[in-house]
Amino acid sequence: MGSVILFIHPTSLESFHLFWYIVHVYTAAFKIYLSLCHDCTIVVSVFINLQLPPHEPAVVRKAVNHFLQKEGDIMLTDVRSVPGDFHARFKAQERMYFYRLLNGPELLSIFEKDRAWHVSEELDLVAMQEACKVLVGHHDFSSFRASGCQSKSPFRTLEELSVLEMVSTPHFPSITEREQNGSNEEGQDSFCNKCKTGLPTGSISNDIMAGDSKSGADLGFGIRRRHRCYVITARSRSFLYHQVRLLVGVIKSVGTGDLKVSDVERILNARSVTAASPMAPARGLYLGHVKYELP
Repeated sequence: MGSVILFIHPTSLESFHLFWYIVHVYTAAFKIYLSLCHDCTIVVSVFINLQLPPHEPAVVRKAVNHFLQKEGDIMLTDVRSVPGDFHARFKAQERMYFYRLLNGPELLSIFEKDRAWHVSEELDLVAMQEACKVLVGHHDFSSFRASGCQSKSPFRTLEELSVLEMVSTPHFPSITEREQNGSNEEGQDSFCNKCKTGLPTGSISNDIMAGDSKSGADLGFGIRRRHRCYVITARSRSFLYHQVRLLVGVIKSVGTGDLKVSDVERILNARSVTAASPMAPARGLYLGHVKYELP
């Protein structure tokens, strides 16, 4: 038997369960460890290590994907051979989570339902970014630790906590955007340059954003105003139980003005989860990546 680590891309927990079934049916797996966010509604990445009969990683990837193509919306992205004592959860060096906020008064489309937290109140991006700076670093995160946490210590080192405005998906260019792109004398390269918010330059006009309360322009029959999309990134070696969702809850409250940036430090120093804002719902949370030191 050999031990391998699998990197898979499911689109939902249901498709992950399908993969689990196929592994059991088509392999002789008897020991399986995984790194999976049970809090996440959408799983961007799942890492599993299991023991299989000796095969080249490329053969395993091709064989498993052969069956997955017939059954569901999931694929095996990468396979690596690892030592027999490798554990996908305990050997992780770093984990990265994303959380999506869709901002604007319009109801969410069916494409975004249960895939983001819909916040109707206008959000202050700069204030949220300042709140993130207070929380980065090595702290006692007892205020961001839900009851039932089995970790022995509340101390964690948050390597990154940031928020950027991104293009909401699916994104299709409007008439205004197509006209702006066509009249851009500097060409396509300039159009694709990133601005400081993380959006392509000229990609979203203020008059078509749901979050732009100053614009009352009629967009035409059947055209919806778009939501502003904010993505919060949290990166650390490990997290406490519900820590990311509690962090997002406070950041969102700063964005809406219910809390000030100075309140974030007060909540952190309180060392009690009762001091924090209500926890963000699970539907916006994504496990983005898990880092390993692989051979």
